[in-house]
Amino acid sequence: MPLNIYNSLHKQIEEFTPINDREITMYHCGPTVYDRVHIGNLRSFFLADTLRRYFEFTGHKVKQVMNITDIGHISGDADFGEDKMMRLLKRKGLEINLKNMLSAAAEETEQFEKDLEALNILHPHVLPKASDHIKEQIAMIQQLIAKEISYVTKHAIYFDVSKDPHYGALGGLTTSGQEENSRIEESEKRNIQDFALWKFDEMGFDSELGKGFPGWHIECSAMSIKYLGEEFDIHTGGIDLKPIHHNNEIAQACCSTDKNFAHYWMHGEFLNIDSEKMAKSLGNMFTLADLEEKNISPLALRVLFLQAHYRSVLNFSWDALEASSNLLSGLYKTIAKCIYDDLRQKSSLDAVQILVEDYKTSDILSGYQNDLNTPQSFSQFMRYIGEEPAINYDSRYKTILMLKFDDLFGLKFKEVDSTTKKFLTQEKTVALIYERNKARLNKDYQKSDELRDELLAENIACEDGKDESFYFPAKILGVSLQ
Repeated sequence: MPLNIYNSLHKQIEEFTPINDREITMYHCGPTVYDRVHIGNLRSFFLADTLRRYFEFTGHKVKQVMNITDIGHISGDADFGEDKMMRLLKRKGLEINLKNMLSAAAEETEQFEKDLEALNILHPHVLPKASDHIKEQIAMIQQLIAKEISYVTKHAIYFDVSKDPHYGALGGLTTSGQEENSRIEESEKRNIQDFALWKFDEMGFDSELGKGFPGWHIECSAMSIKYLGEEFDIHTGGIDLKPIHHNNEIAQACCSTDKNFAHYWMHGEFLNIDSEKMAKSLGNMFTLADLEEKNISPLALRVLFLQAHYRSVLNFSWDALEASSNLLSGLYKTIAKCIYDDLRQKSSLDAVQILVEDYKTSDILSGYQNDLNTPQSFSQFMRYIGEEPAINYDSRYKTILMLKFDDLFGLKFKEVDSTTKKFLTQEKTVALIYERNKARLNKDYQKSDELRDELLAENIACEDGKDESFYFPAKILGVSLQ
């Protein structure tokens, strides 16, 4: 079954056809690193990761690029005002200069990469910084100047949207922020929707254009083309970037190269809290640090994201996240108990590999192929995990299914599998389990309880049934299994 996705460019579901079958090319708008990203931002990066994981799971080679904006942009998409990176310098109490800006941005970028890792978002193949690609941005601006699609004022070099008959290809055009900027700070601006390609600033970079900074929009156009070519397959980002930033990206790229730029555009909806968009500006945001304070694994957030379609607004609540955390714990416990059972019986999961028939793989993947409908796929996956198979390979069957789909869902089932085996095969653990099972067989429940406490001190929990006991890590990868 082919992959069908909603293409924001054409406002309809379309069958995805790559430019080159040998490699799928994707660009994703990354963060402006003036502060730690909140979990609403992470939902946008989760969309990019979901797409990449699907392609790689189905055997495709992928080249993924995500930018780092480390020289800022203005709130509300205006061209002038307080740059977000200036806020970072003020917050850190640093002298406002270019060197400090880049140094502080590097620290925030490092934190961003740690947050991606915590959520098990695959690291992009290329993570370019805007500050490292000034040359490419200047070259694109010079192309637009040569084609007379720009003009110069005392403040900036502007893109003239009236010269682009296709401007606003993604729709949703707005003058929010631009109108105020035009009225108050830039009387020479010809059209409200014209945007800065280069802003003159004595603190900025020396260049043949004059000393200054590139406009926010030019960086993505220039860097995506540098690493993916003048035409590439897919561009993703948050829905908030669609009206201005992405429309401006398209305008710059298409006018400078006379090519089509990105063939498919995908936009992820907001993560709301109390029916409002989660945003730093609204002061209603949470970061992964807030999850850590509540002893909730970031992977519980991944489970929450999997259960909502990327084009649907997701309302965040701690109760919903707690439910996702419990679901994750149950899945990990299933794997861990199965491993103990296999070790005890000296059997192998290979013996039941045949149980994961192709039709189940196809069935689970069908959701992804339906415009990345992860709730549909994850629900089907959970149904199979909850099903009783026709033959008596209950937990092993479930584990095979989980290990098979680990690379698609990104919930670290394989890591749970390998780490649990290490826990359960440690010499001290094996000896304690043997002694406890013997004590229970002899109905020496006092000794059994004492050994249970010793095992717990070694991070091994137990679950006693009428005829047998199961042993598994009490906590693994930051998730409690008890």
